[in-house]
Amino acid sequence: MKVPQLLPAVLLAAGAVNGHGMWQKIKVNGQDQGQNVGIRPSSSNNPVQNVNGNEIACNTNLLNPVSNKVIQVPAGAQMSAWFQHVIGGPQFANDPDNPIAPSHKGPISVYMAKVDNAGTASAYNSYSWFKIAEEGLNTGSGKWAVDTMIGNQGWWDFTMPSCIAPGQYLMRVELLALHSAYSAGGAQFYMSCANIEVTGSGTKTGSNLVKFPGAYPSNDAGIVINIYSGTPSLPNNGGKAYKIPGPPKLTC
Repeated sequence: MKVPQLLPAVLLAAGAVNGHGMWQKIKVNGQDQGQNVGIRPSSSNNPVQNVNGNEIACNTNLLNPVSNKVIQVPAGAQMSAWFQHVIGGPQFANDPDNPIAPSHKGPISVYMAKVDNAGTASAYNSYSWFKIAEEGLNTGSGKWAVDTMIGNQGWWDFTMPSCIAPGQYLMRVELLALHSAYSAGGAQFYMSCANIEVTGSGTKTGSNLVKFPGAYPSNDAGIVINIYSGTPSLPNNGGKAYKIPGPPKLTC
């Protein structure tokens, strides 16, 4: 057997236990909102792998106490979400898997759901979600959204659409790791929900609405996939375009 054919399995074994993490901070126009403030990270860095369970919405085993802070976000704001291997992040200077093991290639997406009170909204109600941001695979460079996030020390940047109507929302940030997604149930989802209040004069409260669970079929081509399908040592989907799961993102 050729050595390159072994590489995906070696990466999977190395990252199976230690390569996990969680979203645990956000920035609004460059202002760090604070550790676990206005966001609901899981107490465990393990992934969600069942797309048909309630935990696919906002994760499970949330860190207590769950923050009820509602963060003010002007429509059109520059946003960032922070992912780390463990709660608290980079104090573990010698952690090779911080912010996440580099084998965990995949897309990052952001969804929102309109709610009456973001600070008290349940993580498990059947809200109507719409996508506002996403990054997948650059087929030219072979770079995934996860690579962008790792290169920025765990921060991933996006824009709050300028047309979003004022009001309170849950904002769901999701990292999808595809290194073990060869069969249904192998993909790893890492998500946290934040409590936000959008301000401004926008009018849109979403389009292409979906439910969690329900948004992702278990056999979705963006979830059940061998990203090593070309050159076995390169996780670039064989140089082919990759379609991020879920609906198209909102356009203003």
